[in-house]
Amino acid sequence: MEKRFCPECGEPITGRIDKKFCSDMCRNAFNNKVNSDSTNYVRNINNVLRKNRRILEELLQGDKITLPKQKLIDKGFNFKYITNQSTTKNNHTYFYCYEYGFLPLENDLILIVKKKVD
Repeated sequence: MEKRFCPECGEPITGRIDKKFCSDMCRNAFNNKVNSDSTNYVRNINNVLRKNRRILEELLQGDKITLPKQKLIDKGFNFKYITNQSTTKNNHTYFYCYEYGFLPLENDLILIVKKKVD
């Protein structure tokens, strides 16, 4: 039988015939290296989206509220990142971070709403 070696550390592998790594530590290290580049980008965007959602949730009192745009900016809201958007029959476009949405209004005001989730 051909001797197999761990792709992470190069040590010989013993045990089951389909075993690919010598230990859980090597398996985790190998997979973390393989996934790190693309995962960092996605992780950073998800962190921004979660922060945006937390800000909207914190500011919303009741069903809806109108605030100055600067209040969101001061809390660190990033308007470049949203999860979805919807346009109403009146041609108003709401931008959402998960179930919390906002509508830019005149005079740098922002209307914050929460979508009814079933």
